[in-house]
Amino acid sequence: MMQDDDRIAPLRNFVQQMTRLVQSTQDEVTLMKSAHPLLASLIVDDSWLPEPCSRPHPQYYQQYLLHCDPLERFSLVSFVWGPGQRTPIHDHGVWGLIGMLRGAETGQCYRVADDGRLQPHGAEQRLEPGDIEAVSPSLVDIHRVANAYADRASISIHLYGANIGAIARHVFDPESGEPKPFISGYSAAEIPNLWDRSAAIRRALTA
Repeated sequence: MMQDDDRIAPLRNFVQQMTRLVQSTQDEVTLMKSAHPLLASLIVDDSWLPEPCSRPHPQYYQQYLLHCDPLERFSLVSFVWGPGQRTPIHDHGVWGLIGMLRGAETGQCYRVADDGRLQPHGAEQRLEPGDIEAVSPSLVDIHRVANAYADRASISIHLYGANIGAIARHVFDPESGEPKPFISGYSAAEIPNLWDRSAAIRRALTA
């Protein structure tokens, strides 16, 4: 049976690769382009996601922190959607990549019209497992996201160019377009332990 430290290895490898990437550049275009295949590889399989970071809540979608770079240059979170749950219309303030892991989600982008109201921007998009969507203030940054299923949970993995739980962002009134500040925080105080490789090392020593 695969040990816990072996199961989480894809997440540890992703964090190591992203750390090298942000050490090499802070150019947004380069980061998003280079991070895309890293995230694509991570969401090929979902067995690495720790069970506590996959739990839905009966009322609210959950944002579990998987890792935050010590210098807050990037963060990785699992978004867990209970049946039928959705976000308010919101922005991000930083670049991000959204990768679908389990289930499916729908998203509608918006833009602010000249009169300050919100207008849908493009058609509603649907993400299936393996799909990746980009957000950024330099692209389209205002959207609303929902679980595509009314009878089961869905999970997406989000990579952001900052500590997303501590970024001052906005939610928008769907009628008036009025922005209101919010800080998302995280849904749990614990994060996965990526660095306890002791079981694998013990096995290697006794082999």
